[in-house]
Amino acid sequence: MSEAKFKPVLGLWDATMVVAGSMIGSGIFIVSADIVRNVGSPGWLIAVWLITGFMTIIAAVSYGELSGMFPKAGGQYVYLKEAYNPLVAFLYGWSFFAVIQTATIAAVGVAFARFSAYIFPWMSETNKLINLGFTEISAAQVSSIILIIFLTYVNTRGIKEGKIIQTSFTVSKLIALFGLILFGFLLVKESSWDANWQSGFNAAQDFGTDANGKEPSGWKEIGGITLLGAIAAAMTGSLFSSDAWNNVTFIAGEIKNPKRNIGLSLFLGTLMVTILYITTNLMYLKVLPLDGIAFPQEDRLAISAANQIFGEGGKYVIAVLIMVSTFGCNNGLILAGARVYYTMAKDNLFFKKAGELNKNAVPEWALWAQCVVASILCLSGGYGNLLDMISLVVVIFYTLTIAGIFILRKKRPDAERPYKAFGYPVLPFIYILMGIAFCTLLIIYKPDFTWPGLIITLIGIPLYYLAIQRNKASAK
Repeated sequence: MSEAKFKPVLGLWDATMVVAGSMIGSGIFIVSADIVRNVGSPGWLIAVWLITGFMTIIAAVSYGELSGMFPKAGGQYVYLKEAYNPLVAFLYGWSFFAVIQTATIAAVGVAFARFSAYIFPWMSETNKLINLGFTEISAAQVSSIILIIFLTYVNTRGIKEGKIIQTSFTVSKLIALFGLILFGFLLVKESSWDANWQSGFNAAQDFGTDANGKEPSGWKEIGGITLLGAIAAAMTGSLFSSDAWNNVTFIAGEIKNPKRNIGLSLFLGTLMVTILYITTNLMYLKVLPLDGIAFPQEDRLAISAANQIFGEGGKYVIAVLIMVSTFGCNNGLILAGARVYYTMAKDNLFFKKAGELNKNAVPEWALWAQCVVASILCLSGGYGNLLDMISLVVVIFYTLTIAGIFILRKKRPDAERPYKAFGYPVLPFIYILMGIAFCTLLIIYKPDFTWPGLIITLIGIPLYYLAIQRNKASAK
């Protein structure tokens, strides 16, 4: 009996929808509040999103070269193994399974439940269903786990089922987000645009508060190296919102003509989302005063903006939009993530069962393993902190992967490269410099965002050598 193989059924449109759909979750509706609290001006708010978009697009078009060279399931894991060694690839795969992908799935799942509570109040985080003594489990956590289990089940039925959900929900949220931007510019009665831009690029931070510790009462101007640290801290949110664009590389085995379509979908998807993100933030500046962006009610920026645009019914408009957005986003994350564990298992660096495909030609065991870890993170409630802490690790691996282009040009000068990194060597080198600068500033100014993620990643070193020893023992 021959081994089941991946079925290449996804075209360029489908791949582009995986890129865009995996990127757009709940972040764009929330994180700009924290960005403004860090940099305190409209100019720097837009600048943070422009820098993030620039980095994302450079990385995406650079990955195009690697995807053309290695059109295999596993994507970034494969690129790191080919450019460096199996240990570096394993550290990426381990941190991906332990927190990068699974915590993102958990966070997006809880965001789905949190905003669904506007329409279905019983799904609220305040509705505690179970008291275990040491912790309480809310309806939002249970709802998020049910969502993750449902989408995991759908994806075990085959890539076509996952494709239908991904494409339909991504198209829906792109149209809805574009509509929100358009209505924001056309319908808002009291524009805050001129008042907001009076402060231009005068950065500020360290808001004072009133006696109740709630209302902002002042700004403290910042500049120089402090501003750079503030930008790095602010970018943890924008990078999280723009992440997961590389998920399409994990499903290379299921994409038609992957040497062409992966690179093209990476460029088209990241460009589309970057434009949407920047125009969304311009809409926020039109609709809300700067203090309103920095301190929205319940820290839910999009709800405040929608209330200004649509009145009291605005919260229901945004709730539906975020439900659609997070549902489609999690489908893409769940669909793509399991392919990394599949490839690791094929290298004897993960559970053997993860390297098997079911009758529908998908890695069912790997999908359910991912589901279990993501569900545990939902219950822990620590996924948000983990995502902050893993930002450094994510950018380190992106930077290493792009540096791998330079390494592979020397190691394999004659290898087939159907698509070459745009702007090589200048643009990839700029990304590497920006990545190093971001990581350095985070380590100096926001150490709490760095060490936990690094520790999780480094735990992978002894796990790697244990796997190697196990493989040697079983080979005897």
